[in-house]
This record gives sequence, C-alpha cells and structure tokens, in this order.
Amino acid sequence: MFGEATVDGFDASTHVSGGDPGAPAPRRPFRKYFRETGWRHLVGIVMLVFAGFPLLYVLSASLNPGGTLLTANGLFRTLSLDSYVELFQNPSQPYAAWWVNSLVIGVATALGTVFLGALAAYSFSRMRFTGRRFGLLTLLLVQMFPQLLAFVAIFLLMSAIADIFPALGINTQIGLIMVYLGGALGVNTYLMYGFFNTVPASIDEAAKIDGAGHARIFFTIILRLVAPILAVVGLLSFLATFGEFVIASVLLIDPSRQTLAVGLYQFVSSQTQQNWSVFSAGAVLAAILPMALFLSIQRYIAGGLTAGAVK
Repeated sequence: MFGEATVDGFDASTHVSGGDPGAPAPRRPFRKYFRETGWRHLVGIVMLVFAGFPLLYVLSASLNPGGTLLTANGLFRTLSLDSYVELFQNPSQPYAAWWVNSLVIGVATALGTVFLGALAAYSFSRMRFTGRRFGLLTLLLVQMFPQLLAFVAIFLLMSAIADIFPALGINTQIGLIMVYLGGALGVNTYLMYGFFNTVPASIDEAAKIDGAGHARIFFTIILRLVAPILAVVGLLSFLATFGEFVIASVLLIDPSRQTLAVGLYQFVSSQTQQNWSVFSAGAVLAAILPMALFLSIQRYIAGGLTAGAVK
C-alpha cells in the first residue's frame, strides 16, 4: 500500500499543507507581523533618523555661507562651497596642518597602543608569574579613571619634563602621544587578553618543540591569529585620539602643532566672531577619514569584540 502511494507520486507533506511546495508562504496578518518583527523595523528607522539628522544638519550648515546656525535651519536651502574654500585660505588657522597633525598623532598612538597592548596581553595570557592576576586587575581598575580627571597633574608633569627633556614636554606632539599611550594601555590590554585566551595554547607548545622562543611565537604566529582584535583596538584608539580635545588643548599651544579638534574650536570660541559655517565645513572634512576607516574594517569589529568574551 505504501509502496503504491510512493510510486503514484503521493507526497504526504504536500497533501497536508494543501499546496505546491514551491509556492510562497501565505502573508501574515499585519498585526502578527508588527508584533513579531515589524516593531523592530520601526525602531531601526527611528534610530536611523535620530542619528542621521545631526549629520545632515552639519552638512547643510557647511554649505550655507551665512556663518550662523540660525540661518541653516532650512536644510540645503542655500548651497555654496565658500566655507570649504575659506577653510584653507587663513594662514593663522592652518586647517591642512591641523589635519596632518591629527593624522600623525592618531596613527602613531594607534600603532603604539596595539603594539604595547598586544605585548602586555600576550604576557598575561601565556606566562605565569607572581602577581599576574593582581597586576591585570590593578591595570584595569586604574584605567577606570579617565584622563580628564588628571589633566592638571598631566600639565604639571609635562612642564617638569620639559625642563629636562624639551622634546617631550609641553607643546610637543611626541609628549602628547606619550600621554595618550599611557592612558590607553589598560582597557585595551584587558580586551586583547580575552581574545588571546581564545587562541589554543597547543600552538605555542608545538612552536616551542620546534625551538621557537616567546618573541618568535608572538611575532610570527600569534599576531596573525589575533588580527581582528588588533584591527579593533587600532581603530578605536585612532578614533579616540583623532577627536580628543581636552588633553590636546592643554598640551599643544602653537597653532601649527595643534590637532583638528583644538584648531576647529578657534572658529567658534571668539565672543565677537563665530563662523559656524567654516567650522561645519572643517567638521565634515574631518569626518571623512574616520568614516572610511570604520567602513573598511567593520567586518573585524563584531568578531574582534565578541570573540574575547568566550572565556
């Protein structure tokens, strides 16, 4: 009986469903759709509008030659590139130099943070020594206090260093990079430590059998396996440094050595002359590079941030 049903082409699943298996599923009622998934789309649209409107407003203000934010209430009512041209024409406010300074300081800080953080994370993850757990916990607790709380102490410290080593004191980009590296080591080390623990220790043991030391294992094997977290830490460090204002405004005095955040503030800091249009144009140009970096390595971000939470 069952063999005859099979030969005749009888399909129990098709017969029960009452339709062609290749036919599309019936549409859900709107209330059921909205209750299950539709409300998520609505929340996503609201958040997209909430996040995108300030960007559109700044872009509209940069194309409005009026110079005030009040005249930019009508989005894209007036379109002009005068603010972008004016941005590069004032020698006392060298926007191009600010952009280069921010790029150099951001890249140097990101590379230094990745290198030092990876060394520390590898040591805490692979080596066993006295005070290892206490040192890791202390490093994390100390970094819970932001640099903003210590900018007075940082200023006094850099002033004292300038008397001995002028190249590392106040108004030097190298000194600013050193301050950034000291403040970014703790959290990034702890983040990398969790990712390093996901790499099997058997890889290190196999390399040691072949005669490789810790340095060779770290540079030739481990760094390649933890590339996602290196990209994440480098990106986060670069973005934080590229837009940092408080510490940079305290340590950098010469306009030719200032960063973008400090330099752009000059356009709106005066009580008698505030050019918000030029400020918005500078902000738009400053956001292009971070956005491009974020989009180019965003595939590493999710994996790099979540893989370290396995252990």
